[in-house]
Amino acid sequence: MDVTAANEMITIPPGRVTLSDRRTQRSWSVGLASYRLAALPVTQALYAQVTGRRPSAAQGDHLPVESVSWWDAARFCTTLSLREGLTPAYHFDEDGESVEWDASADGYRLPTEAEWEHACRAGTTGPRYAPPDEIAWYRGNSQERLHAVGGRRPNPWGLHDMIGNVWDWCWDVYDAEVYGTYRVLRGGGWFDEHWSCRASARRRSHPAFRVDDVGFRLARSLV
Repeated sequence: MDVTAANEMITIPPGRVTLSDRRTQRSWSVGLASYRLAALPVTQALYAQVTGRRPSAAQGDHLPVESVSWWDAARFCTTLSLREGLTPAYHFDEDGESVEWDASADGYRLPTEAEWEHACRAGTTGPRYAPPDEIAWYRGNSQERLHAVGGRRPNPWGLHDMIGNVWDWCWDVYDAEVYGTYRVLRGGGWFDEHWSCRASARRRSHPAFRVDDVGFRLARSLV
């Protein structure tokens, strides 16, 4: 798989998605305009080509990059945007400890969690778009290790590994009042049981933490 294939973007149709949180028993509806989302998680080959670094605990060009923080992922989006002559979506302050999203920019960014779930469901209504063994690497079939991207059946919109393999960082803050700057993770990973690998599952992590089952995929606004 070459770097171009690893960065293939799919246009996601507009729609509306209802998000829910088991901890608070809260649900909320979000309307979405059309946007683009990468067919695959960012691979180690693409990450190394753009940054010169290979931070992952398990090494392999076709494996999803992991052990990257939310800040690492956001900065990668900006670096790749500049490389490709796109307007960066993110603007970092001088100390690098805060970031603003320019919604009018055409550069790479992280999906919002509403965008993530809408794309993951791809018009389906169940906890997953197909049985987990067909679409996901999770604890029941992963041999407790990472697997190459694109090795499982894609969802109806052509997106691979939305469920399982690595969790995806999303743009959103999880719950600022309770968890401060913690950001949202979606999708489940290779070490999770099947009940954590579903379209609605939410996890949180500090934006500076690096974990060996957390990666990311790229989004772009249609502007």
